[in-house]
Amino acid sequence: MPVLISMLRGFNVGGHNKIKMDALRSLYESLKFTDCQTYAARLQSAIARKFGFSPDVILRTSAELRAAIATNPFAKRAGIDSSKLLVAFLASDPGAQARANLSAIKIAPEEVIFAGRELYIYFPNGIGRAKLSWPAIDRALKVPLTGRNWNTVTKLLEIGEKLEASQ
Repeated sequence: MPVLISMLRGFNVGGHNKIKMDALRSLYESLKFTDCQTYAARLQSAIARKFGFSPDVILRTSAELRAAIATNPFAKRAGIDSSKLLVAFLASDPGAQARANLSAIKIAPEEVIFAGRELYIYFPNGIGRAKLSWPAIDRALKVPLTGRNWNTVTKLLEIGEKLEASQ
């Protein structure tokens, strides 16, 4: 069975929607997964019952994470600070019009590049000083997504590969 990595949006942020990691791990262990298409909905529903809120849940296999890392459009560009690179994982392809809507937003010096179900965003001045906001991304794309910095993305793959090796 492939290893699935789940990324929840909007929890443990700014003191809101808090879940302790051991409680979340315990909840995950209590679920019996058989069909990967239902994982996100089952996780979202179980979190809502147990913790009282329903975050978007985005899933990727280790292979999909590996592909997202390999596809990084900023990887070969000189002068890129990986600590200022974020990957937004989308629940589904938002479609051509949504991509055009996001591309039309004036965000310089930030850069946004789509690749499959991932959106790579480079914040040369840091995310804290960004012109591009999450609400603007949400309005443009209209699909659930969650972002992770580059270091977290590579760490998630490392964890997934260790789990795969132990099976």
